[in-house]
Order: sequence, then structure tokens, then C-alpha cells
Amino acid sequence: MLGFVGGYVLWVRHEGRNIHGSSTVEFVPTEVPTVSARSTPKRPGVVWAMYGNDAERLRVATGVTLSPPFRQVWTFRAHTLVEFPPAIAYGRLFFANNAGVVYAISAKTGKAIWSYNAKRCQAMSPAVGFGTVYTSFLNPPPCNASGGEGEVIAFWAESGKVRWRRSIGPSETSPLIVGADVYVGDWDGKVYCFAAKTGKLVWSFQSDGKVKGGLAFSGGRVYFGTYGSSVYALDAASGKEIWKASAQPGLVSSGTFYSTPAVAYDRVYIGSTDGKMYSYGATTGDLRWSQSTGGYVYASPAVWHERIYAGSYSGTFYCFDAATGAVLWSFRANGAISGSATIVAGRVYFSTLEGKSYALNALNGHQVWSFPDGKYSPVVADPKMLYLVGYTHIYGLVSRRR
Repeated sequence: MLGFVGGYVLWVRHEGRNIHGSSTVEFVPTEVPTVSARSTPKRPGVVWAMYGNDAERLRVATGVTLSPPFRQVWTFRAHTLVEFPPAIAYGRLFFANNAGVVYAISAKTGKAIWSYNAKRCQAMSPAVGFGTVYTSFLNPPPCNASGGEGEVIAFWAESGKVRWRRSIGPSETSPLIVGADVYVGDWDGKVYCFAAKTGKLVWSFQSDGKVKGGLAFSGGRVYFGTYGSSVYALDAASGKEIWKASAQPGLVSSGTFYSTPAVAYDRVYIGSTDGKMYSYGATTGDLRWSQSTGGYVYASPAVWHERIYAGSYSGTFYCFDAATGAVLWSFRANGAISGSATIVAGRVYFSTLEGKSYALNALNGHQVWSFPDGKYSPVVADPKMLYLVGYTHIYGLVSRRR
């Protein structure tokens, strides 16, 4: 019996080891990932369409040259925690606080234009398209309750009036827009595809655990992780399963996936509660590399110049080689990192749970700027302004003239 237990422990340790990846196996080193015809191009007036900016969830600001230091132009008070960053469209920022109040504010002045109190807990970034703001909601308070019912609500972006709404399980999935469809997941383990204009259910899929992160899209497939320790690829048109992969086994249990995946270079990148960043083949689902960070990786990775960027609860921010998973550089921050990073003009921005936001040179990890607020995913941007998400405030920042 002792021999069996010892052998099992050694097997788990072997299986849970870091995996070094290959630059030639299921890796296509193109700077801009190939996007299928079903993907959603930037629509007129839409600057930052959804969480991560694009359907692949790469978290990179395009066409933006803003750089620190910054000057604060306006501040908006959201009263309670804003955990996820805004979408930017039609000259407005769209976001929600944890109390379930959805806001539309002027991107230029920070003044409120409309708001809607869903009276539900909330933890997501909206998606914007078709003149509509798509949001998902958890159960009504108390916000730590595990049961109840969630909702998807589509608002007219101009007025804030409800266009359509659908009942689902409690959801903290930041909606994904692809073509004429909207994708969300919920705590019941279901993934849904709704028609963006009408809210009609196109298909649903039952996974093996709670779906807490968002879905990513590339090449006609949607990808997501679950609290059943799995990563899935589904056909985006039909919802049929293409492949299912797993986290590496641990001594007690395998890691779960809160992180929203990013898809690039024919790979899927996703963080796990077992403290690892994972890379799976987008076509096959085969594990291509894994790298330990020393703490939970709730963060969704940013992808830029064949590099993967994410922070860890260990308080260290990492830059990984996209092909092999090798650590190219790391930065020790002042506290645990839970939220996701954003790349703007060659700088990577992230926040810590200690309430500080950082900007690092994305090539070498050297600190270039910091801000005394922020807790989760700190910034989005358009060509004129950087919008930083503090704990309960949104800040409009412009580059300070030297």
C-alpha cells in the first residue's frame, strides 16, 4: 500500500511538472492572428468592443500612442467596486459596478449619460455592437450566494432602454460578440449563443463545471475554461464540442479556470488556480506548455509580440515566451495580482489588490509609471485618452506634455 501511495505521489508530481513548449509544434508565429470571416470587425463608432478588446481577447490597444506620465482630466465615482473595465463606443464608456448598476458616461468629460440598476450582483465587462450594450448578471444580493438565477440584458446604447433580456444561471462572463451572435456562460456550467439583435437562443452547451470566465473566438471556434478543471473548444456555429482538455493533476485536485482565454499563434493561453499559465494547441487541444507562477492565476493573459503577459497571486507579474512558456522577465509588485493586464503603446499595465497600478516596459519589464489606485484590470484606451479603473472610480487620463 505504501508503495502504491508513493508511486501515485511521484506520478502526480511528474504529471504536474512544468512543461517546456516547442516553437515548431502547433505554433504559427504571425503577429496578427488569422481571423475567420465570422469574426466581428470593428463597427463604426466602436473603439473597445468587449473585454480584451477583440474576439481573441488579446488585450492590446490598437492605433493608440499614449504614454506615461499622464495628467488626470476627469474622475467618475461609481460608488461601489468596479471590478472589470469599460467598453468604449459611440463616444461613451459602458461599465457596471458590483452592485449591478450599469453606466454610460461621456468619454470626453466623464459625466453620466444614463444608468440602469439591475439590482443584481455583477462582475463582467459589457460588449458593444449593433448600437447595443450586452451585459450579464449574477443573482440578486447577497453577492456571495451560490444559487439563484442570472440574466443577460441587452440595452440600447443611446438611451439605456432594455432591448431584450434572457434568464440564465448566475453569470460573471464578459459577453463575446462574434458576427451576429453573443456568447455567455453561467454557474450552471452552460454556454449560450444568442442572436445579438433579438436575443433568440441559437444553441446551448452543457460543460463539466461552472463557467466563470469569458469565451474567446478564433477560426470558427469558441474557447473557454471551467471550474471542472477543463478547457473546451466548441464549433461557434453549432455549439458542438471539438475538443476538451484538462489542467495537470495535483495531489488533491486539479486547478480550475477562472481566467478568460486568449487565442493566438494557433494556441490557447489560459491561467489556472493551480498557479500555472497553460498553453494548449488551438487545433488539437494538446497541452503545449505549462509554467508555474507561485500563486493563483485568475488573470486573463495579454498577448503581444509573441509574448504572454499575466500576473499571479504570488505578487509577481510575468512575461512568457508564447511558443515555449519560458519566463522572459518577471516583476515583483507590491501585492497579489488578480486582474488582467493591458498592452498600450509598448507598455503593459496591471494592478494589485493593494490598490496600485503599474506600467512596465513590455519588452524588458522595467517600471515606467504607477498610479495610486486600481485593484483588478486597470486600463482601456482610445487614441485620445487612457481610462484607468480604480477601486470605485474611473479616471480619464491624457499624456502629460513634457
